[in-house]
Amino acid sequence: MNTRRNRLIVTVTVVVMAVIAAACGGGSSSSSGSSGGGKPLVIGISLSQSGDFADPGHAAMLGYQLWADSVNKRGGVLGRKVELKIVDDASDPNQAVTNYQTLITKDKVDLVFGPFSTLLTAPSARVASRYGYSFLEPAGGGQLVFDQKLHNVFFVQPAPTVNCGDPFVDWLSTLPASERPKTAAYPTLDDPFATPIVQRARAKLEALGVKTVYSQVYPAETADMTPIVAKMVAAKPDLIFGGTQSLDAYGIVNGLVQQHYNPKFLFLSNGANSAAEFPGKVGANNTEGILSCTDWFPELKTAGNAQFVSEYLAKYGGTADTIDGGSAEAYAVGQVLEEEAKKTGKVDNAAIISTLHSGVWPTVEGNLSWDQYGAPTGSQLMTQWQSGKLVPVWPQATALAAPQSPKPPWGG
Repeated sequence: MNTRRNRLIVTVTVVVMAVIAAACGGGSSSSSGSSGGGKPLVIGISLSQSGDFADPGHAAMLGYQLWADSVNKRGGVLGRKVELKIVDDASDPNQAVTNYQTLITKDKVDLVFGPFSTLLTAPSARVASRYGYSFLEPAGGGQLVFDQKLHNVFFVQPAPTVNCGDPFVDWLSTLPASERPKTAAYPTLDDPFATPIVQRARAKLEALGVKTVYSQVYPAETADMTPIVAKMVAAKPDLIFGGTQSLDAYGIVNGLVQQHYNPKFLFLSNGANSAAEFPGKVGANNTEGILSCTDWFPELKTAGNAQFVSEYLAKYGGTADTIDGGSAEAYAVGQVLEEEAKKTGKVDNAAIISTLHSGVWPTVEGNLSWDQYGAPTGSQLMTQWQSGKLVPVWPQATALAAPQSPKPPWGG
């Protein structure tokens, strides 16, 4: 397990040219105009390629790169080939801020796309706003981002992440009282993404009569989850609802397995929803019955989703059920830019900001719309690990299987 909040900043610049064209020799400094005079459209992105968020950061990078490949095969955005300039922020918000300042003021990229996590997105969005840049972002949906009341932000998912636990609570409310959890534990990462999710879900669960027997907010620097898990197990909760990111989610599951404690319900806000990474981090036999939330799955009948899945498998291999949703989120960011450019006939930060605040925008994530501060207006989905696969199970209208409870024993 990596040390939490690794402060060793590894500045790695990844310049992705999806299609090498003769026009690539030209520079790019302006984000306005319909064609840019044949110059490449340079988009700057800070992503976690090391540190705590390296796994989801990598998934986002794959999605961004895939979109760049795809749009360049179609001739680019309004005839301009897309060039991605991706730099590592080492999962550090200060480094992310520095990266975006450099990308905008020194590298003079045409546009910027967002990083992974609310923790990095909130300060980065302020930098983009200061310089008049739009900020389409795939994975910073915590309330902290929207509370800044910035007009340049657009969170490219169906719903704010604070709603992550809503489908779970909705499902529990449909169960007979005898089948619901009586007690609950809330291990929570001190993080602007995780904490609001737990606060919202806990209030709803307590209203259903679920008694809180354990609650702890642990610092982001926590590297060993064993002591937290031990205290939690001592309370013998029926439900463990974890406000997690990635490494701490893996640590909670591994700790529960070591303690031989199997709760009736286990919900983790993040980490468990990574089809690609989660089984390898906790053991493929230890995923069964674990619940999480998501915004995307391969079978969605959404705009371009079948093409996205096909292109992803052709480029990266694997199977559809192991595609990380973070890749779809990043791909959708590019889709929104394409649609906006088609509508306005230009690639311009001011036009992007003014145009996206109205209408509905089709993506692999569904049909998206935003309020004045970039918060989406849709809803989340609940997923569960069943028979070794992560499948959507609630709400029923989009589910591919019914939720299973109680959670099966650990597989070892």
